[in-house]
Amino acid sequence: MSDKETMQVYAQAAEDYAERFAKVAEGDIDQFSDLKALFELLPDDGLVLDLGCGPGQWAAKIRDAGYRVEAMDASPEMAKLAKERFDLDVAVGVFEDLTAEAKYDGIWANFSLLHAPRADFPMHLARVYRALKPGGAFHIGMKLGEAEARDRLGRFYSYYGEAELIGLLEAAGFTVIRKRRGNGQGLAGGDDTFVILTAHG
Repeated sequence: MSDKETMQVYAQAAEDYAERFAKVAEGDIDQFSDLKALFELLPDDGLVLDLGCGPGQWAAKIRDAGYRVEAMDASPEMAKLAKERFDLDVAVGVFEDLTAEAKYDGIWANFSLLHAPRADFPMHLARVYRALKPGGAFHIGMKLGEAEARDRLGRFYSYYGEAELIGLLEAAGFTVIRKRRGNGQGLAGGDDTFVILTAHG
């Protein structure tokens, strides 16, 4: 994700974003069910990439559960916060920088790939599939909708229908084994409907 306007928003709002979203709600059963679904597909001491880690809250949770973690984000400001708040060393890079092959036991892409243009999305899924070990686990969170748009802050989004998204994952070689819908308020203040999918290669 390298959209200039989106990156500017995250650069300016990094601290605010972290204050609002970096604390994982311990009582949020749904959020922790997403983690559990990923963990059930991982070997002991598995290696997980948090792709688009933001301020690092999920990478920290995965690490604290006993797994090895690598993290990547396009925003240097977010990478700095992840180091300060969770002692995470985050690689600053865009989705195209994911060039690993059969390296990871799991990849966690929680509301990050939604910033990629629709035309590029299949290529990004192919990169994720290639970076995973055979049978590796994939978590993806996306907002539901259609087409492409910017939110009131100027961030670029690509929206998908649930069936469309599942079809794209299947075309990339994944088998979707779990889905969960929900609603939440993001940085822009809107109430968004989203879907969480857990899949394996």
